[in-house]
Amino acid sequence: MKPLLVKDIRELLQGELISGSENWQVKDAIYYKRHDLTEQHTLLFVSRSDSVNWQEINQKGPSLVISDKPLSELKNALSNTTVIKVASLVQSYWKFIKYYRGLFTIPVVTITGTCGKTTTKDMITHMLSKERNVQASVSSKNEPRRSLPYLMGIDDQTEAAVFEHGLGNSGNITHQCMIYQPTIGIITTIGVHHLDGCKNLEGYIRAKAEIVDGIKKGGTLILNADDINTRKIPLQAFEGKIVYFGVGMRADFRASTIQFANHGMTFQLHYNKKTYEAFIPGYGEHQVYNALAALAAVNEMGMDLNEAISYLATFKNMTRHLEFSNGVGGSTIIDDTWTNNPTSVEAALKVLDSIGQGKNVILVLGDINRLGQFEKKYHREIGRLVAKRNVHTLITIGSKAEEIARQAIRDGSTATIHMFKEVKGLKELLDPILDSEAILLIKGPMSSRSMIDFANSLKLNP
Repeated sequence: MKPLLVKDIRELLQGELISGSENWQVKDAIYYKRHDLTEQHTLLFVSRSDSVNWQEINQKGPSLVISDKPLSELKNALSNTTVIKVASLVQSYWKFIKYYRGLFTIPVVTITGTCGKTTTKDMITHMLSKERNVQASVSSKNEPRRSLPYLMGIDDQTEAAVFEHGLGNSGNITHQCMIYQPTIGIITTIGVHHLDGCKNLEGYIRAKAEIVDGIKKGGTLILNADDINTRKIPLQAFEGKIVYFGVGMRADFRASTIQFANHGMTFQLHYNKKTYEAFIPGYGEHQVYNALAALAAVNEMGMDLNEAISYLATFKNMTRHLEFSNGVGGSTIIDDTWTNNPTSVEAALKVLDSIGQGKNVILVLGDINRLGQFEKKYHREIGRLVAKRNVHTLITIGSKAEEIARQAIRDGSTATIHMFKEVKGLKELLDPILDSEAILLIKGPMSSRSMIDFANSLKLNP
């Protein structure tokens, strides 16, 4: 965080100094009870309803408390704590955020989508970091409550920022955009997820579309030209530049000649009447789409495309994102236990269509959560996708995933099919069929520690 003088903050918020000194600098800002207080020189937004541990705040002092609590409560502050009373904490909170974000004219990229958010964010960060100081969200930790700390990570040395949007309910992306005020927004793809919070697919699309209104006026929106659900987003009111990526001729950043190569994908990038040869580590056409979105973003920020493509070739995928490993018995293990939704399952199956040719394909598929009333519908659709493929063995784990197995059976799958309630007993079933001819995909929710541990148990140490 860029240090700010307490006195300047009080004047900004038109607050009343209740106690303490205002002649020192704040070096961090949190919302009390939502974020941990770990550092000295921290500003804490304390709501009227919060129960305050003044001793803890004082021990981490000097601390600054901004609150609309009654004066009688605020006078309980100890000597190492400065207290400023404001008329409305909510208004003060947003006024502070708007002010702090306004201190910086750097490009800020935010990314949403059913799949590819984290990978695209990490690709952009990887390329930009070769030349710039970049502030980025960590891994897939994208919940709205993390947005304030991420914003506070921007300081005078920051030259660009890249953040991932979390979505559990409608309004989440609007909230985060109010904090980040992105200059560039990306929608990777819109499939099916979080239907419990968004009610149905239409509600989910509307929730993703919140990024459109969240981009600063005159900013850039980067969209998947080939995604049918993205096309449903109304764009007439958007006041900025729109850049499309994809494989069709509508795309500004277009990929062609996409091929599986050693440890990744090769493709030709067509942009602005020029053609570039590109490589991205990681398998699957979806990986190429992520790369196109990332290249479009860094191009908007002025990076030379030849340099960006060379940096992209050194990108390292996150663990458990279609991660290939040598497995027991000479098998190949594909660990895709990072996230689980219908879109990512289909993408993984498409990778197997190419990589698994001539192999005994084994699928281990877990429950897909957060589908609300459409839970059975989408599990059955995955069963239909499996039944169309040449699969040696299908194993489902969990009561929800049983619908995948049942539908595959109904559709005449030739696979040997097993339904497990949990991981226990699975290894004994797999050991006899894991050999050099076997390629096993394990895909489950990141909340399933047992599936993650089981995937790791199948891998041989390099």
